[in-house]
Amino acid sequence: MRIINAADYGIRPGGQVGAPLARLFKSLEGDGGEKTIRFESGTYHISAQDCEKHMLYITNTAADSEYSSSETPHLAAAAFYLSDVKNTVIDGCGSVFIIDGKATNMALEGCEGITLQNLELRHSHPDMHRLTVVKKRPFYVDFEADCDSTCKVENGRLYFYGSGWRSDASKNALTARWIGLVRRGFEHDVRRVSHPLFGALRIRQNGERRFRVWYSCTARFKLGDSFSLFDVRRQYAGIFLNRCNDVRLFGVKQRFNYSLALVCQCCRGVELYGCEFAPEQNSPRLLASCADFIQVCMCRGGFKAENCVFCGAGDDCLNVHGIHFKIIKKRGSAVTVRFMHPQTHGFDPFEPGDEIAFINPRTLLEEGRASLISSRLLNEYELELELDDASQATPGLAAEDVSACPEVRFVGNTLSRIITRGVLVTTRGRVRIENNRFISTSMSAVLLSDDAQSWYESGMCRDVLIKNNIFERCGQTPVLIKPENSVHAGAVHKNIRIEGNFFPSGRGECVYAKSSGQITLSGNSYSARRHIKAVNCTRIFDEPEQGGL
Repeated sequence: MRIINAADYGIRPGGQVGAPLARLFKSLEGDGGEKTIRFESGTYHISAQDCEKHMLYITNTAADSEYSSSETPHLAAAAFYLSDVKNTVIDGCGSVFIIDGKATNMALEGCEGITLQNLELRHSHPDMHRLTVVKKRPFYVDFEADCDSTCKVENGRLYFYGSGWRSDASKNALTARWIGLVRRGFEHDVRRVSHPLFGALRIRQNGERRFRVWYSCTARFKLGDSFSLFDVRRQYAGIFLNRCNDVRLFGVKQRFNYSLALVCQCCRGVELYGCEFAPEQNSPRLLASCADFIQVCMCRGGFKAENCVFCGAGDDCLNVHGIHFKIIKKRGSAVTVRFMHPQTHGFDPFEPGDEIAFINPRTLLEEGRASLISSRLLNEYELELELDDASQATPGLAAEDVSACPEVRFVGNTLSRIITRGVLVTTRGRVRIENNRFISTSMSAVLLSDDAQSWYESGMCRDVLIKNNIFERCGQTPVLIKPENSVHAGAVHKNIRIEGNFFPSGRGECVYAKSSGQITLSGNSYSARRHIKAVNCTRIFDEPEQGGL
């Protein structure tokens, strides 16, 4: 195996390494030989202004309409960018890479046989801010910003500053409902609330990082409350894997990212072992990601996350799904389908030979199948599919690629401070959710969804095992089996086993199921008197609990 020392390319601890990193990875394009890139242990700095920009169409990120007229949609700087690189180990040797300015942390496109190990990704003064209530009176509240934030009140508005950016914290005060609130004494728990400046009558700066806000009523605030303010636009990502095969992450620590921490899009075989997506120790921030920690979209083969720590997500911890494309036109054997959600478009996830199912959006059940001969993008939002038989491809139905449904193994992980759901899965592949500790989620810990009318995230679940997990504090039903069908015409999800789990707290039932079948509960320990509530379900097997609480 060939050893490549990053220092030979001018990449040394303590320096600005954005430009030489780009040169190093550019030199490896098309190189299929086995090699290891080694970094000297230390701290490296990357300025977003030195990073090359690339057109990155990333699922579940900013829609075209969210960009300003001066921006090019989907054009993003990337601190690490690898294209067509194969059989490569990138060994950080315990190094820390600090990015200054807004950028995607890492993007790999068309790569194969990549191992990332022993490295840590951070951001210097990111656009993520913690405001803490330090004083409260009936008609005003004093806030203090975290020590990593630079803020100033100008003309009655609060602004934050960083390298190459300025954000107006007052801009979304009336509409923002994604703000993260952590109460004093409940540091593991975060929930979405209104903006702390909602209803503000006047703002005055009281010091370098302190300011006073007047309200008609301050009842919603408590001394010690911490609000996490961040840009929800999802313009960038943490680690973006696009059309990559056999990628492994060992001991990778990601302390902050702008939007999704890890995106696996049209990939085969992605594995995480002993990774940590969480703020660094003693960080002034409580959240590490502005949105989900992991999105797995239109992937094949398997996805694994084992013995990892996930703390502080601005959305779900893990979301595994396909895409429901709407059939809008048919001409002979050619069918035109459309991306329906504005945050997902611009790529072709299909492969010749794929099995395409035609889904009724209201029932979420199949109404036919065909085999794909070819596909091509007509524009950013539409694709043409050539099928072996388009007779059942009725316009108005959804098209689901049932060949792009990965298996999921989510085992031995710890989740805390998750602002929505823990694990959201909508895949026909085998799913194993075992031996995890869900310390806190503001919504359900596990959700089996499926919809073809809102997010358009497919599809049916056919083999799910939820075993030996601890669900400590969930804001909603810990295990929620809820396909988003508007008409019940049969079971959408099937063959779900919930075994040996510990439900120590919660209100209402521990499991809720809708329009599903073949659900088995066995050996679980419950706090709730009612174990499961089932609506339009068949073949529910509920064995006695084990041990009690």
